[in-house]
This record gives sequence, C-alpha cells and structure tokens, in this order.
Amino acid sequence: MRFAKGHGTGNDFVIVPDVDGVLELTPELVAALCDRHFGIGGDGVLRVVRTAAVEGAAASQVDAAEWFMDYRNGDGSVAEMCGNGVRVFAQYLIEEGLAAGPEVTVATRAGLRSVRAEADGQFTVDMGPVAVLGEGAVEAGRQLLAGLVISVGNPHVACVVDQPLAGIDLGSPRVLGPAALAAGINVEVARVTGEREIEMRVHERGSGLTLSCGTGAVAATVAASWSAGERPGEWRPSPWRVHVPGGTLAVRLGARASLLTGPAEIVARGQLENGWLARQRSAAGVGSG
Repeated sequence: MRFAKGHGTGNDFVIVPDVDGVLELTPELVAALCDRHFGIGGDGVLRVVRTAAVEGAAASQVDAAEWFMDYRNGDGSVAEMCGNGVRVFAQYLIEEGLAAGPEVTVATRAGLRSVRAEADGQFTVDMGPVAVLGEGAVEAGRQLLAGLVISVGNPHVACVVDQPLAGIDLGSPRVLGPAALAAGINVEVARVTGEREIEMRVHERGSGLTLSCGTGAVAATVAASWSAGERPGEWRPSPWRVHVPGGTLAVRLGARASLLTGPAEIVARGQLENGWLARQRSAAGVGSG
C-alpha cells in the first residue's frame, strides 16, 4: 500500500492512491494512518480514486471529473469537503501525471471543485456558493460565543470576537446550537486585525485542533464580512487575508463562487510495511484481501 504525505498551511494529510477503488479503507485504518505516534500522522486521509469507481457517483460528476477526493477525518469519519485538502489533492494529481493542469476539476461529496495552479506555486479553489444558515452558539471553556452557522459544503459555526484568540479554549468546544448540528460541526473563532484581514483558529470535527482549515477560512471570512455590515449581495471582490497558525490564506467572496487561495505541498512518498498494515486489518476484523 503506497502513500504520500502533504499539507496546506500545516493542515496535513495522508494521501492514499486507490485509482480503481479496490481498497477497503475502514474508519479504523484511517484512524491508524492518522495516528501521530503509531502511524504516519495527519489531520485526515485523502483517497485518490477514479470518480467512475465511486459507488453512487452521479453521472454528471463522472463526466466532469476523472478524479474523486474521498476525504476522511482523522477519526475515520467521512467528510463532505476540505479546502486545504483539495489543493493538496490537485498538487498530487499533477505531480503524479494523473492530471495535466494547470486547472483540475475534482469531484467531492460537496460537488465539483475547480482547482487552478497559479504561477507563484499556490493553488486557487472555486469553493462554490456559501450559505449563511442562521445563528449559532458555542461554549469554549468558560466562554459563551455567538456565531453564524455557515455552509461551505460542510457545516461551520464561525464566531467573530474582539479578544486575543490565544485566550479562547478550543480544545473541546461544545456547540449549543443549532441542535441539529451539535454532534458534528466545525468551530472557528476569528478576530479582525486590519482592513480585510483576520486571524483564525479552528476545531475541526473528527480531527480536533488543526493548524488550518480551508473551508473554515471561508466561513470565518463570511462571518467577519457579516460583522462589518456586508451581506452576500454586497460582497466586494477584493480579497481577505486569513492568518492561521500554519500560514496565510486568501479568500474572495462572491454570490456564485468563493475563491480560496493558498499553498499545497507534497512532502514525502512511501510504502506501508506489510506487517503494520496486516495488524491494522486484523484489529479491525478485515481480511488481508
């Protein structure tokens, strides 16, 4: 079983090529791969699979995108979308000769995403339209934070605050509302630091505290623009700079598309030891294939 390791602003992933969709990628195996002490380590797994080999893939996706990003959180749960991950995914496809570039269309559970390799080495993703779904509330440590519930293909509660983010405990935030999403939603806190500039921290469902979150950066930007009095029909095309612990991202908001720009890097390639893989399969009750 081959793998690669990549990251986008410190949000890191184990990349597993499974072009024909024959690998049984169980939640237990994903969690073992992402374990930073006993596995490779990562915030999640990107399985590289042909869209035509994905069960239930829509015909429109098969026609439009050869490759499907099967993203799993670090705990093995399935996720709809990952903004940093899709840039890393596109970089991997281009480096492996699986896509020509500079533009790559990738199928995801949140729909098709167009990724463009920029001349400066960064990647821009068309994240699709963003929806503000209402108000939300989060208990972070002993603080009660109000925020907006925002969909970027996956759900977020983004809270804009006027205090240093280091003083907010995001280790295990408790979502108080909306109740329907309390068991599984990403939580961002953001502070405006300048003209169209914010800093952000994030707790990702299924992964915990991470150094960056691409969809979270978009959600935090929406919340910051909302707090500044802008509404979706009033968004300006000039970019926001979003500073996360792992680096800086740029976000441009639009009614039909939101653009996320940032780096993507493949740092290693390798092969799992057969013994390690067999032990993980055995522990999960999966045959050797």
